[in-house]
Amino acid sequence: MKVCIDLTPALYNPAGTGRYVKEISRALLDLGHGPELSFFAVDPEGRMPESPPDVLPPVVVGCRKRTWSAVAGLSFMARMPLDRYVGRPDVFHATWHLLPGLSAAKSVMTLYDLTFATVPGTHLRLLRWSSNFLVPRFLRGCGRIIAISESTKRDAIQLYGIPEEKVEVTHLAVDARFRPADAGAVAMVRERHRLPERFLLYVGTIEPRKNLPVLLDALKILAERGRGVPLVVAGAKGWMYEEFFRKVRKTGLEGNVLFTGYIPDEDLPGLYSAAEAFLFPSLYEGFGFPVLEAMACGTPVVCSNTSSLPEVAGKAAILLSPGAPGDWADTIGKILDSGTLRGRMRDEGIRQASQFSWERAARETWEIYRRTL
Repeated sequence: MKVCIDLTPALYNPAGTGRYVKEISRALLDLGHGPELSFFAVDPEGRMPESPPDVLPPVVVGCRKRTWSAVAGLSFMARMPLDRYVGRPDVFHATWHLLPGLSAAKSVMTLYDLTFATVPGTHLRLLRWSSNFLVPRFLRGCGRIIAISESTKRDAIQLYGIPEEKVEVTHLAVDARFRPADAGAVAMVRERHRLPERFLLYVGTIEPRKNLPVLLDALKILAERGRGVPLVVAGAKGWMYEEFFRKVRKTGLEGNVLFTGYIPDEDLPGLYSAAEAFLFPSLYEGFGFPVLEAMACGTPVVCSNTSSLPEVAGKAAILLSPGAPGDWADTIGKILDSGTLRGRMRDEGIRQASQFSWERAARETWEIYRRTL
């Protein structure tokens, strides 16, 4: 069986979808007895993702991502095949909510989330419009759908009437480097990013769906109680982030909220391991990579009780309503005060994270390819 995987997200999104594409591709290659793989990417400068094309270089279409999106969407709608760009695989694996028209290959599409429909106000208008128009059509037109959580699968079925048997769940995982870091690695990361001795942590894009203002409200409550522990926000600016920064200034927390920007992958285990607790108040997640990463590093996790997060965190995290800052403040205070609680959450988090494996995800993906044919 010949399978072509679209690696484009690995060029534009180092976290989230990009990480999934790199990890699942590498894990499929490691199977050895799996499908014959080829790779495809879109980039105007002809760049290639660092991995796994170090083993199998991809075919790179030299145009802008936005241009390819328009061309691919049109080809799908007008049934104008673009086979010449992806070769002649038996299966084409679409990995970024975009499915080009193909005549020869069956198609598998990974569905991360449908937040443009479930929490529409957190997305830009143009993206929301185009996604609402195209994604349901891609989902109905592809051969099979890989949902990254049961939550995402339910959304596809309920929102768009996708047949249940067409959607298969394959949970994501974290790389083996995500484990409790030793004291030397923690000290290095602390010095490199100028981190305080004790801090709370959020990792992810700064955008409305991540619901970061609730953490500001919780920090304000803690400060009024004399518990001024700083929050480190590690992640790049996404979209519609201006209101969050206005609230930081309005609440007078400039000195208590530290922004590191994007943190490279090699520093993340040390960053997680240095934190007193990891906080993730997101309104909606297709999976929630940072929750699993933090647990694998032994960091106590407090996250929202919505969408896929209870599915990923299990009983290892403390789950709270994303709209209850008082509960977040109370819970953070308990974690800061109790070494026993932190130790128990550390052990349970490591145990929960160990249940997720890229090898298993690759085997399940290979079976989906096989069933698609």
